[in-house]
Amino acid sequence: MTTPNPNPVPRPRYTLALLTALSALAFMDRQILAVLIEPVKAEFSLSDLQIGLVTGLGFALTFAVLGVPLGRLADRSERRSIIAWCRGLGGLLGAAGAGAGGFWSLLASRAGGALSDAGGGPASMAMLADLYPPHQRSQVMSVFGTGGSIGALLAMVLGAWLAQHYGWRAAMGLIGISGLLLALLLRFSVREPLRALAQACAPHAATHKAAPRGAVREIWANPVTRWLIIGAACALLAGYSFGSWNTALLVRRHGLSLQNAGWVSGTAALVSVLGGLLSGALTDRLTRRDARWQIGVPLIGLGLALPCGLAYLMLPPGAIAAATALVVVYAFFIVWWVAPTYAALSLVVAANRRATASAMVMLAGAIVGNGIGPIFTGWLSDVLSVSMPGDGLRYALACMVAMLAPGFYAFARVLPAYPAAYHASRRAATQALNAA
Repeated sequence: MTTPNPNPVPRPRYTLALLTALSALAFMDRQILAVLIEPVKAEFSLSDLQIGLVTGLGFALTFAVLGVPLGRLADRSERRSIIAWCRGLGGLLGAAGAGAGGFWSLLASRAGGALSDAGGGPASMAMLADLYPPHQRSQVMSVFGTGGSIGALLAMVLGAWLAQHYGWRAAMGLIGISGLLLALLLRFSVREPLRALAQACAPHAATHKAAPRGAVREIWANPVTRWLIIGAACALLAGYSFGSWNTALLVRRHGLSLQNAGWVSGTAALVSVLGGLLSGALTDRLTRRDARWQIGVPLIGLGLALPCGLAYLMLPPGAIAAATALVVVYAFFIVWWVAPTYAALSLVVAANRRATASAMVMLAGAIVGNGIGPIFTGWLSDVLSVSMPGDGLRYALACMVAMLAPGFYAFARVLPAYPAAYHASRRAATQALNAA
C-alpha cells in the first residue's frame, strides 16, 4: 500500500489560472474609475486634479505603507493565505466605493482596495516561481501578467456597459464582491507549494541566505535589479497615466460615447493580452540562445511603443480609425517589458527574496506610476487647458508617454550586466541540484 504524500505538488496550471483571474479582478477594480471618470466627476463636481488624487494617491499611499512589508511576509509565511486575505479584503474595500458620498469617501475606498495588489501581487509571483522551472518562467509570468490586461479589458468593456445601464455604483460594487468570492475559492482549493522545491533552483541561495544586509538594501545594491526597478517604474508611469485618462481623452477629443470609448480601449486591452503572452514566449525561446534577450525583448517593446503613443496623441479630432489603430499597436508593445522583467528578477535574486523584489517593482509602480502619474496628469491637464483649451489632457498625456524614453535607457543599462548575473544563477542552480 502506497502512503499518500502529505504535501502533494499543487496543480500548477490551475493555480496559475486562479492567480491570474484574481489579478484580473484586482486590476479591473483599480481601472474601473478610469472608465467612470466622467459620471463620477459630474456627480461630485470634481476637478481633474481631484480625479487624479482618487485614482492614484489612495492606491499609492496604501501600497507605500504595506507593499514591501507584505512582500517580506510572503517570503517567510504561507503565500496562499496572504493572497486570499489581501485579495478578499481588497475586493471588499473596493466594493465599499459603491456607497461613496463624495471625494473623501471615494478616496478612502480606493486606498483600501490597494491592499489586494500590495499583498496579492508579490506573493503570487513568488508562488509561481516555486511552481515552474526557470526556462518556463517568462512565459508563466506573461500568463500571470495578462491579468492586468484582462482586467483593463473587463473594466473598459464590461465596466462601461454596467455603468451605462445600471450606474457607476453598481459596477464598482459588483467588481469588488467578485474579487472577494474568488479569493475564498483560492484559499480552499489551492495548496501552498513547497519552498524546498524552489531552493534547488534559486540563484545564489547559499550566499544570500547569510547576507548581513536587509532584503531591500540587498536588492537595491545589485545594479541589475536596481535598473530593472527604475526601468519598470518609468514604463509604469507612462502606462498607468495613459490607462487612467485615455477613455476620457476619447470622449473629450474624439466625441465618442462612454460605451464606444470603452470598446476602443477594450480592444487595446485585448491586444495587450496577446502582446504580453507573445513577449513571454518569445523571451523564453530567444534566451535559450542568448541570455541578453531577457532584456532585449523589453527594449524592443518600449522602443516601438513610444513613437506609436506620441503619434496617437497628435491625431486631429475625429480620426477614429487612425486613433484605434495606433492605440492598439501601442497597447501591444507597451507590455513587452512586464513578463521578462519579473522573470529576470526571479533569476537573479534568491528564493527568499523573490516576493520582496517583486514588491519593490510594484511599489515603484504604485508610487510613481499609479500614484504620481494620474495625479500629475490631471494637474498638468488643468494647467495646460488654461492656455490651450481642449488640448490640455492631450499634451499632459504626451508628457507621460515620453517617460518611456528614460525607461528604455534604464533597461539598456541592464543589458550588458545581465548575462553574467544570469549565467552565475544557472551555475548556482546546477550546483544545488547536484548537491541535492
